Amino acid sequence: MRLLRLVVPGMVSMLATAGAQAHHAFATEFDVNRQVTLEGKVVKVELINPHSWIHVEVMQDGKPVVWMVEGGSPNALVRRGITKNSIPIGSQLIVRGYATRDGSNKAVGRDMRFPDGRALF
Repeated sequence: MRLLRLVVPGMVSMLATAGAQAHHAFATEFDVNRQVTLEGKVVKVELINPHSWIHVEVMQDGKPVVWMVEGGSPNALVRRGITKNSIPIGSQLIVRGYATRDGSNKAVGRDMRFPDGRALF
């Protein structure tokens, strides 16, 4: 019983820390001074918690490169009428946002539009 009193608080503490690390602050990962505009085709859509991810293939230096663009939570998107069907695979998308601090091919989307001007968010 005494061991249980020591182990349970430790486990709770570890799980709480893991959850806090999984959800990040904007300024920790993204840099407002690294604005990007990505134009390409949607290759994958993930409406997963805590944030959605839209994978967009863009041409960089003549080669296709896939960028992961972070969006809002799936719940927030669905409340706005956005589902996986709203973002068909293969559709063209123009994304304006902010790149990561670490230089990886990730960004947070500030403005996402289809080429005809329709806003995604």
